[in-house]
Amino acid sequence: MNEDAVREAITRGYADLEVIESSGNFFFQVRSGQEAGPDRWLPFATLVTNDLYDQASRLDRPSVFRLNVGVSPETYRSLFGAVPRGNGASVIDTGHDYTALDRLMPHPLYAPMAWVCVLNPSEATFQALQPLLNEAYTRATRREATRAERRDR
Repeated sequence: MNEDAVREAITRGYADLEVIESSGNFFFQVRSGQEAGPDRWLPFATLVTNDLYDQASRLDRPSVFRLNVGVSPETYRSLFGAVPRGNGASVIDTGHDYTALDRLMPHPLYAPMAWVCVLNPSEATFQALQPLLNEAYTRATRREATRAERRDR
């Protein structure tokens, strides 16, 4: 799949979705009803197309992009074992090759927050990611509902 197909599949697959584009990267979040400035971005998934945020995946290669998904710590543990602790380094050493294509792995920076990623997922890998995307979306929907309740008080 190319990045347009991934972006379209996510956009088509979830209701109440807000897609924010910034510097060629895409942030998928549940629509909050609030102005979507950078301080309000709480995405459940992102599609990163360049090395602005980190160089671990070498997204400067032609047509390489990274799909990132925020899962629960329990799901992360079921996939990769213990959630790593942040060590102050820019890249978390999980033993994975962050430049490998079409392979689910911990996120190079946000693994301590239970984020996972895949570079250039194939159709089969993207389909296998659906339960993770669904979980991330459900968690974001619940989080946004809680935030809305607090705002309405």
